Amino acid sequence: MHLPPLYGAIEAGGTKFVCAVAREPQTLLAQTRIATTVPAATLDAALAFFAQQEQIHGKIAGIGIASFGPVDLRKQSARFGYILDTPKALWSQTDLVSPFAQRFHCPVSIDTDVNAAALAEARLGAGRGCDTLVYVTVGTGIGGGIFTHGHTHKGALHPELGHIRVRRHPDDQDFKGTCPFHGDCLEGLASGPAIQARYGAALDMLPAGHPAFAVIGDYLGQLAATLILLLAPQRILFGGGVMQQAALFPLLRVTTARLLNGYAGLGERTWLDQSVLPPALGADAGIVGAMLLALECTTQPHQRTG
Repeated sequence: MHLPPLYGAIEAGGTKFVCAVAREPQTLLAQTRIATTVPAATLDAALAFFAQQEQIHGKIAGIGIASFGPVDLRKQSARFGYILDTPKALWSQTDLVSPFAQRFHCPVSIDTDVNAAALAEARLGAGRGCDTLVYVTVGTGIGGGIFTHGHTHKGALHPELGHIRVRRHPDDQDFKGTCPFHGDCLEGLASGPAIQARYGAALDMLPAGHPAFAVIGDYLGQLAATLILLLAPQRILFGGGVMQQAALFPLLRVTTARLLNGYAGLGERTWLDQSVLPPALGADAGIVGAMLLALECTTQPHQRTG
């Protein structure tokens, strides 16, 4: 019996690498989690996993990597697939693509973790049928991926939505912010570490009605309003650990509606209720997106082959 091709996927995160093999994006044959320690040890463990899976399931046809950033996604760059300067200790200038391309002699495609999640949600999740979708993750950091007309957006770099500037909430004037690059950018004010630093606890440990909810909801609502004016997306999905607090969604929608103020018919609350949503694939969006990258990389010229 002729089996469909086998594909590998990696969701490369700051705390763990999730590696999987599959023949269909949402039907994983095997999966493992590897702690993100130093690059050599982490990549060696991932290589060993895929080598083992090849022995069991056959030759891997392509590998997709959904990575934390910043990462060089320029197809013609000599450093295509490299992690750029990052706060993640020891990972700056790490080549993620070549070790897998050289070991398995197959195409390897790479995108940001949030772009891959946007791709997955657009194809298989809460964004099906949408031409333009934005996926935002709010957790250890804040990142955003943009899917538009069949592709994720990449330019001189890739979207870095977490580092835009926002207006200070009236009750949050003194906190300096935690971003090592920008201080009080969105990530420096509304990420999980920023919440912990300001309030002494994670959001899920604070009581309902705590002022933190209004402050964080306001900042995320500013982001949603900016995205609507900038991209006019049909859907904005907010995922990540911080967004497990469902109370944030109505708060951020209220801020979004207030800031748009009915301009050009934007910001109508019923539309926001239907369009600013949690992701349907949940924590699986990144690995499913990486698998979709793997499926595509045998036919699209944005990969390196060993």
